[in-house]
Amino acid sequence: MTRRWFSLLSLLMAATLALPLLAAPASAQSLDDLRATGRIGERFDGFAVARDSDLKDAVVEINAKRREIYEKEAAKLGVSLGEVGKVYAAKIVKQVPDGTWILTADGDWLQK
Repeated sequence: MTRRWFSLLSLLMAATLALPLLAAPASAQSLDDLRATGRIGERFDGFAVARDSDLKDAVVEINAKRREIYEKEAAKLGVSLGEVGKVYAAKIVKQVPDGTWILTADGDWLQK
């Protein structure tokens, strides 16, 4: 249990350092602008979701970058991709602008 706790704590620290990489612009507008207007939301698992069909390709790119980071962290720490995603999701949700839609694990949409 101690090793797992240490791994998750290390992951939280790494998540803080890598957060700027997860917020790359999706188009001419910044990701924060797209979140604030509700066109892109965030999921409980650390991945983005397109709430506007015009942004599906941009969200695929964002999530590909995130998945790469999450997979590296999961392998390094010996934890699951899901655990890594949830840690990053918590950090992302704290930093997103008001108006951002968040999809919970229960399938409910909440607006920050």
